[in-house]
Amino acid sequence: MWGCFVWYTKVVTTTKNRKPNTNCKTCNKAIYKRPNIIKKGRVFCSVDCYGQDNRKEKPCVVCGTLIMAQYNKKSCSRACANIFRTGIQYKINSPRDKVKTLRSIKIRLLKERGAFCERCGYSRIEILQVHHKDRNNKNNDFRNLELICPNCHNEEHLL
Repeated sequence: MWGCFVWYTKVVTTTKNRKPNTNCKTCNKAIYKRPNIIKKGRVFCSVDCYGQDNRKEKPCVVCGTLIMAQYNKKSCSRACANIFRTGIQYKINSPRDKVKTLRSIKIRLLKERGAFCERCGYSRIEILQVHHKDRNNKNNDFRNLELICPNCHNEEHLL
């Protein structure tokens, strides 16, 4: 009902002047808001104040400058990131990679025992699998290992 309307041929703007009944949570400016919005809690005078209130900041781990707490950032700049990373030793004392060790075991078994299934003689080396006879995956002794095809492996474990 209030706002812009045409009065004959002129544009007339009207605003209803209301007395402020609350303050903005961010800038403490006196504003009017409907009572049901005030009951909900946080009241803001503008979208900018709302954005500032929702802003989450955390300090840079090196210099302490406040940065936005998103994207898992730890530092404010590349210079601080380089300072933070000094002394980190990459790939030293890394845990054993299971895929790499099994691949190297399979390659060694292929060289020693031949490129075929030890039970049925199937000869596609791409699909041959390493089987632990005692079913202990940590026991990689070559007397405990067998190079078999997926069909024989399923028969061993499922039947």
